[in-house]
Amino acid sequence: MDQVVARQSLPDTPRIFGFFVDGKRMEAGERAYFERRSPGHDVPVTRIPKCTREDLDLAVKAARRAFEDGRWSRIPAVERADVLLRAAQILRSRAGELAYWETLENGKPISQARAEVDGCAGMFEYAAGLARTLHGDAFNNLGDGMFGLVTREPIGVVGLITPWNFPFLILCERVPYILAAGCTIVAKPSEVTSATTLMLAEILSEAGLPDGCYNVVTGSGSVIGQAMTEHLDIDMVSFTGSTAVGRRCVEAAGGNFKKLGLELGGKNPQIVFADADLEDAADGVAFGIGFNTGQCCVSGSRLIVERSVASEFEKLVAAKLAKVRIGDPLDPATQIGAITTTAQNRTILDYIAKGREEGARLVCGGGALDFGRGQYIAPTLFADVTGAMAIAREEIFGPVLAVMPFDSEAEAIAMANDTVYGLAASVWTKNIDKALNVTRRVRAGRFWVNTTLAGGPELPLGGFKQSGWGREAGSYGIEEYTQIKSVHIEIGKREPWVR
Repeated sequence: MDQVVARQSLPDTPRIFGFFVDGKRMEAGERAYFERRSPGHDVPVTRIPKCTREDLDLAVKAARRAFEDGRWSRIPAVERADVLLRAAQILRSRAGELAYWETLENGKPISQARAEVDGCAGMFEYAAGLARTLHGDAFNNLGDGMFGLVTREPIGVVGLITPWNFPFLILCERVPYILAAGCTIVAKPSEVTSATTLMLAEILSEAGLPDGCYNVVTGSGSVIGQAMTEHLDIDMVSFTGSTAVGRRCVEAAGGNFKKLGLELGGKNPQIVFADADLEDAADGVAFGIGFNTGQCCVSGSRLIVERSVASEFEKLVAAKLAKVRIGDPLDPATQIGAITTTAQNRTILDYIAKGREEGARLVCGGGALDFGRGQYIAPTLFADVTGAMAIAREEIFGPVLAVMPFDSEAEAIAMANDTVYGLAASVWTKNIDKALNVTRRVRAGRFWVNTTLAGGPELPLGGFKQSGWGREAGSYGIEEYTQIKSVHIEIGKREPWVR
């Protein structure tokens, strides 16, 4: 029976994983394990090897060998597309299993995890089409003696570092595009949510991906992640995580001037005008801060609302948050699950305390919820927030929403842009002129009008300012993993230089 229909039981013993290099599962052997406890249930669910720099070297060599001999990079694009389509089919057939392990390690609701896996299959299907449409340009305007070509070539070996908040979704917003471009991969998942990244290795092998094209090395960011960004035989690193760690990636990548793709932090505004459908907007704002327990780089954590409706709207949002179903992530009815890590749980609670200390008015939530086991925090709404407060400026990465009023459209835009980040933004209004003006003037890589956190494989992801470099997904997502070559072809006999 489907896991979203019936509640699953917890595993009796933790599932033991190896790591994955050159098409083979590698056992941990004498390596230490990281034992992951479910944040929603406080029981051990997985054991993951703590790999070494030598393991990373082995994986990079396998990926380099696979890239250079052309087993993937030089085959016809239709053959790459066929592998990606088969992978999508297998993903759909194993969606329940993937969602189950994602929920156990991450703490997100099983219904959300299942929807994410379905979306991931769509990413593979879309990238399969892109593999066949990737192309360059021709220049037939250089005169009778010259013809020009611009070609796109795969960049090479890609190091992929993914976070714990969307372990499988963020992985699949990148992997199929990297493979579609003809590159090979060494992936490093978060040590607390490695299961589904390793399961994807099995799926890709079953789909026919050649050995060495997708490798997984597990371990800490400080060891494996740092070594990956420094590695001289990795041509590009794609990193998703905090802006602080992204800055360290920039510094480490200088060794071989490797290309970087960075999706970093956000402090994203939701701008609500008085002429919006306030009921719809309140529901969207509640979803924007509650989805994935607010552990989402594009969550709408700043509510910028027109003063004339601020009091009314505050009550509407509080009423929505009060009705959200919080609890066991394995319960199909749950909408908000557990906080993923103990450190993040502590960080969120510290920010809630800081909001009170700085004088913000607590409207609802404001603390931990006790369900007997696991770690949960009630969605928290602060009003009377000023732009100088920490809860208005710093990325909390939890279900904490700061409300700030505005009086004019220009003020709303200025408040939205008053941040070092520029990852995402939403605007709620029934005035199309106003919506378009705000969309054009707020500096953010993703924008939603009368909705939030919507999307699909067709539209690219990425940020402005300190929210990152580059774009993932969409046609831009495959181009991100290519490099451009200009080719000049002389026609006919050469005009001699030496006579």
